[in-house]
Amino acid sequence: MAVTDPDWKIRYSRHLALPGFGTEGQEWLARGSVLLVGLGGLGSPAALYLAAAGVGRLLLNDFDHVDPSNLQRQILYGDASVGKPKTEAAAAAVKALNPHCAVETLEGRLDAATLVGTVSRVDVVLDGSDNFGTRFAVNQACVQSKKPLVSGAALRYEGQLTVFDPRVAASPCYACLYEEGGEALESCRENGVLSPLTGAIGSLMAVEAVKLLSGVGAPLTGRLLRYDAATGDFHYSAIKRDPACPVCNRT
Repeated sequence: MAVTDPDWKIRYSRHLALPGFGTEGQEWLARGSVLLVGLGGLGSPAALYLAAAGVGRLLLNDFDHVDPSNLQRQILYGDASVGKPKTEAAAAAVKALNPHCAVETLEGRLDAATLVGTVSRVDVVLDGSDNFGTRFAVNQACVQSKKPLVSGAALRYEGQLTVFDPRVAASPCYACLYEEGGEALESCRENGVLSPLTGAIGSLMAVEAVKLLSGVGAPLTGRLLRYDAATGDFHYSAIKRDPACPVCNRT
């Protein structure tokens, strides 16, 4: 869809009217590309909002199939999606929402070598995966490729979000905060998670990606946002680069 197309102006009219965003911001989105690692509770709203916002290309990665237990929070899917690969069902949902968004599916776990090549092809990476192994591998690839990483998590009633941007000298990376080989990442299978909490954090991940792509606003680089859905409280804390980090200080 061309910028001069009347339908383009109608579809994105609320962005075009947005102070500080306008046509230039929308054009940046149209040229932008995002890799979403994990198409679960966080990746679902993020993918839908990025497609709706007009991001030009989405790479969708997951290794799982849709299970009935996913439907409580993973809004990319419905009953008809159960049993299908998440990448396949997600691509169909994204294309139904915005057929002008180019979609590439990457089914299966991405190994370290594949991740570096994949990350290098996009502008921004969103990590909504549910295990430390994937998170550390994604972080390593983003640091190596110098691509910004939007990292989110949600469990029980609590969510958190930050941006790691290796293009920014003072930015920490994921390995600055967490030690590889430490305690296992807690699972919502055992601990539960509030359904709309994943929507809130996933939507905020999409907001950060839009800001990074368009240059509008100030991303959460160097700041960790924590949201307690039980109390409605938001907390921000500064996070700093670890001078002894084995990842971002050796790349």
